[in-house]
Amino acid sequence: MLSPPYLQLSYVLRTLVEIPEDELAKLTQIFQPVSCKTGEFFIRAGEVPSKIGFVVAGIFRLYYVDAAGTEFTKSFCPENHFLTAYSALILKQPAQFFITALEDSLLLVADYSQYVQLCAEHPCWQAVNHKLVEALFIKKERREAELLLDDATTRYQKFLQEYPNLEHRVKQYHIASYLGISPVSLSRIRKILQPN
Repeated sequence: MLSPPYLQLSYVLRTLVEIPEDELAKLTQIFQPVSCKTGEFFIRAGEVPSKIGFVVAGIFRLYYVDAAGTEFTKSFCPENHFLTAYSALILKQPAQFFITALEDSLLLVADYSQYVQLCAEHPCWQAVNHKLVEALFIKKERREAELLLDDATTRYQKFLQEYPNLEHRVKQYHIASYLGISPVSLSRIRKILQPN
């Protein structure tokens, strides 16, 4: 019988494709529970990542830091999402952004090489990867379109749709950074959108 974190992971994976029970059991062999305290890094910019995580509880922020020290939020990763610096992981290159916990969090973490080996053993995992890559591509394309085409108010409304209940869990300046606006501008937008 799978413990709750693995049941959570298996439930999410089974929303993507059908996975045999014996294949799901293999997750317990390669994914291990890891706790992250608030402010702790999962990946630092400049490191070559070697692991992939699944967020059981908590939330992570992915962000860039420019030469002047300004932070730019790339995205947020709440429960039931996979977490890594994908291109750096695949290309075996240093990550360009940081991933840090915004809350005390619980992950299931696997060494990427073990995950690749698992994927080679049964076609269900290749189907899982295909679905995950599709989802990442769609998310990336939508994010680019929002930054290029939408005004700040529309970007904020889409943020609320994509990340329901997140606005009360993360700092407002992190949300503003994600939207590409100042905290003052975000406060103004929120006041306009709040019902009287």
